[in-house]
Amino acid sequence: MNDQDRPALPRVGVVGLGAMGLGMARSLRNGGYDVGVYDVRPDVAAGFARDGGTAFASSGDLAAEVDVMVSVVVNAAQVESVLFGADGAANRLRPGAVFVMCSTVDPGWSAELEGCLADRGVLYLDAPISGGAARAAAGELTMMTSGSAAAYAVADPVLEAMSSTVYRLGAEAGLGSKVKIVNQLLAGVHIAAAAEAMALGIRAGVPAEALYEVITHSAGNSWMFENRMAHVLAGDYTPLSAVDIFVKDLGLVLDSARPEKFPLPLAATAHQMFLQASASGLGAEDDSAVIKIFPGIDLPKPAEV
Repeated sequence: MNDQDRPALPRVGVVGLGAMGLGMARSLRNGGYDVGVYDVRPDVAAGFARDGGTAFASSGDLAAEVDVMVSVVVNAAQVESVLFGADGAANRLRPGAVFVMCSTVDPGWSAELEGCLADRGVLYLDAPISGGAARAAAGELTMMTSGSAAAYAVADPVLEAMSSTVYRLGAEAGLGSKVKIVNQLLAGVHIAAAAEAMALGIRAGVPAEALYEVITHSAGNSWMFENRMAHVLAGDYTPLSAVDIFVKDLGLVLDSARPEKFPLPLAATAHQMFLQASASGLGAEDDSAVIKIFPGIDLPKPAEV
């Protein structure tokens, strides 16, 4: 097949150029897409566009130019602002365009959003993501998606360009978000447990580096221990995922179980740990900073430059 015979790539836009969204936009650009971007920080959008792509002044201006709009903002309120705020996208996405929602949100809210966009002729994919900033930049995310066959037909190549694995969980919007809720339960509990274990070891007099080396080669290891406790060893709490993200996400976990009267004791305890860290002024630090709630431990300091 020569270039003239290849189907045209859908026009794609990315809203929200944080740690994840910026990597996703770069992956799309590396995949041959002419990527439009919007961020509330115009300098960040302009910085992306200097290496290829187009920065837009509003989510509405971007929406008018794309077939697939990928939203990578923090929460449901920000998604609503992207769509329905001043010069929002909802009324400027053309009929048949797809809005791909990648935030961690209440599954019921996601299902309602699908219906609201359908009234405007806009297709919707519930598509939370996992993998972290490095995998986003490498186009190796995991995507937990659900939505209509029509939405997938348009957005599939975009999803594939951003991820190594796209799970198609069904036609019902909200299914992707339900799976993400379960993932965040595990992620939050694992970070909290990793912090507790590291704190205990330090308090007991075990050198933090030695403890990390042993645990990461033993049955007690987890992906979160290996990843987040490396931040603790470095004394670097620059946020990739902040404490307040897990205040929000574990809150969503607990909210989703409450109507079913379903007990989540570990999630509830982890949520309280992140709340304590946030109340102590650590909300904007990396989520590994939850270890700072434990008293009487001498944490590693950043290396001197």
